[in-house]
Amino acid sequence: MTMSIVHRITGGALYFGTLLVAWWLIAAVGPQAYFDFVNGIFGSLIGRLVLFGYTWALMHHMLGGIRHLVWDTGAGLEKHTASKIAWATLAGSVALTLAIWIVGYLARGA
Repeated sequence: MTMSIVHRITGGALYFGTLLVAWWLIAAVGPQAYFDFVNGIFGSLIGRLVLFGYTWALMHHMLGGIRHLVWDTGAGLEKHTASKIAWATLAGSVALTLAIWIVGYLARGA
């Protein structure tokens, strides 16, 4: 039940995060000064924390969707198995988020 609630919350958070991505893309085609302003916001500590949270929400929501897809086949519906899958979803979302950010920083050279 908790994972179902978190899945819904991450879905809602993705709406907000996608607006931020759209804002950044719109700024990218605008004047250089405006892009630098938006990029500065996303490059700040708070901006990076928001982007990190957005990445986690995206990964968690994706894995939750895969979990539901598996359940649609009739597999993994037993209480014990469903609980293990829920924990795997949580661990997987954290691992994927960290991997994405580590690869991003390595690719950026920072």
